[in-house]
Amino acid sequence: MSQQPTDPTTETKVEAAVETEAVTEALDAPDQAPEGAKEGSGPQGLGMIPKLAFGIVLALALAALLWPRGDGTSLAPNGFLLDSTGRPTTLANHTTQVTLLHFWATWCPPCITEIPALQRLAQDFSDRPGFQVMMVAVDDDIEEVKPFVGDRAFSVLYDPTWDVAHRYGTRKLPETYVLVNGRVIEDLKYIGAQNWDNPEVRRILGGIIQRVEDGAEMEEILAGVEQDRDGGGSPAGAP
Repeated sequence: MSQQPTDPTTETKVEAAVETEAVTEALDAPDQAPEGAKEGSGPQGLGMIPKLAFGIVLALALAALLWPRGDGTSLAPNGFLLDSTGRPTTLANHTTQVTLLHFWATWCPPCITEIPALQRLAQDFSDRPGFQVMMVAVDDDIEEVKPFVGDRAFSVLYDPTWDVAHRYGTRKLPETYVLVNGRVIEDLKYIGAQNWDNPEVRRILGGIIQRVEDGAEMEEILAGVEQDRDGGGSPAGAP
């Protein structure tokens, strides 16, 4: 069982409460006239200006401390693509529990070089029903794709205007994302051509698939990714 990461939220709230109490006492204290100053001399209430400014700064600092932190994932962007028949479809209609979303193009030389390894990965994990490799051809059409992926061209989705690719922040190809239950694991963005035969890559993907099949929460899945990166995960989930 993977070790759960510690949650700093409680410690942060205690520190914030102590700071708030101290500042509240300071703001409630009466203004003190400088020693030797006569009563009624100088503008009244001038001491409240720096106090007010300090209070605003403190409020912003506390907001930064207590603002909810992300869990390392983001909602997977959707958008319209075209299927092999040219009909509009959405990406969400084609994803599984764990989806390796791969943006590529036939006019991109690095994309072509990694296709064989990507196809081997898809084949080796084909017995895992909750996983699939989803290829999205950017600025391409099915006739251009067929020579490179054969019959798989009919399962490829097409993004002729970069619309969905740009929603993911993709500006150059190839780029690949790992989607888990409709969320993008932000720390698993593969930029450029990859060696999909790499044991570490397969161990990470296999670990994610296994934990999802076991019903793990996202926090545990992300902790498992870090464990698998360090080589401490079980290789059972990876072919």
